[in-house]
Amino acid sequence: MSLENKLENSYKTIDFSKYSSIKIGPIAQIKVINEIGDYRDFQIIGRANNLLISDNHPNFAILGEAFNYIKEKDGKLYVGCATTSGKLLTYARKNNIADLEFLAKLPGNIGGLVKMNAGLKSWEIFNYIDKIKTKDAYIKKEDINYSYRETKIDTIVYEVVFNIEYGFSKEKLKEFNKMRDNQPQTPSAGSCFKNPKGDFAGRLIEEVGLKGFKKGDMSFSEVHSNFLVNHGQGKFQDAIYLINLAKNKIKEKFNIEIQEEIVIF
Repeated sequence: MSLENKLENSYKTIDFSKYSSIKIGPIAQIKVINEIGDYRDFQIIGRANNLLISDNHPNFAILGEAFNYIKEKDGKLYVGCATTSGKLLTYARKNNIADLEFLAKLPGNIGGLVKMNAGLKSWEIFNYIDKIKTKDAYIKKEDINYSYRETKIDTIVYEVVFNIEYGFSKEKLKEFNKMRDNQPQTPSAGSCFKNPKGDFAGRLIEEVGLKGFKKGDMSFSEVHSNFLVNHGQGKFQDAIYLINLAKNKIKEKFNIEIQEEIVIF
């Protein structure tokens, strides 16, 4: 068996109670993908930064080292989707590349950030993308259905191509770091709900009396209501209870059907 095939067929054991950012989940065998192909039976999880994983989850896979790269070519930046946000931010800083400062303290792999159009307030990753690469071809941004914290990409993204503008801003970086410092440091999966149009999920959670509300070791954070945090031994069932409680109370009081930003498996 060639080294490529060994890499292609490898699996690794992941304990999601340690690996995921919310520190909840079982131990599972995860496929490591190092070759472009058809993996329709697998769900890509990246670094599990916005995931809440049950014992009854689908088959998971992660992109391996073959997709951890950054290359400049013809005025574009080609980034493998296993590349971390921190690695790309460091590269942008060293090479005076503008517009990626918002990646400061935004955890995850580039593939995951693209799939959920991640960002901070009005800064989102799709603002700076030229195209993405799937198993079939490169797809231009204008041919992708995307919106606030969401895309309609139903296949694995292996590479992202960014437009390059020069002029890395230390001021912007400082501002983004400051904005992130206002977020809870307790284990969480980031924002629990998407902000509904013209409002803020955190405000709605607070208005229905759930700021700091606890079930087991899970609660909506006292620091930022829209963060569902794990105080130690948080359980999947308690997290789901709080998510459903918030949805029901917000629907009852404001007639808003708030949507999860956290991804549940």
